[in-house]
Amino acid sequence: MSGILGTTPGVFIGLTIVLFGLGAFRAGQAIAQGWHPAHDAVLAALGLTIADRFLACTLFASPPLSIPAAVIAAAYLIAVTLVAWRATLARKMVRQYPWLYQPVGLLGWRRTDGASD
Repeated sequence: MSGILGTTPGVFIGLTIVLFGLGAFRAGQAIAQGWHPAHDAVLAALGLTIADRFLACTLFASPPLSIPAAVIAAAYLIAVTLVAWRATLARKMVRQYPWLYQPVGLLGWRRTDGASD
């Protein structure tokens, strides 16, 4: 398991899942608050992945170029960032235009008159 994650499971959970996962969630929210597109959220998640791998390498002596660990961390952080971005965007659309949109689940909205956008 350490070979795939690039470090021990405890360090991976603490650093990548918890610490950088919270950072990815807040980054997704901040990007959606500024009405920025989804690719900005992906770029932010890739930057967080680089920071995560750097800290794992320097603080916990993980291999610096562990490709599987970087891919797993990037996939997780991109997913968290995009979910936070979409949930925030959906909430903003419904709150900012309540006469036009109604919520559909956590990540979506639809027009109140049933017409398509």
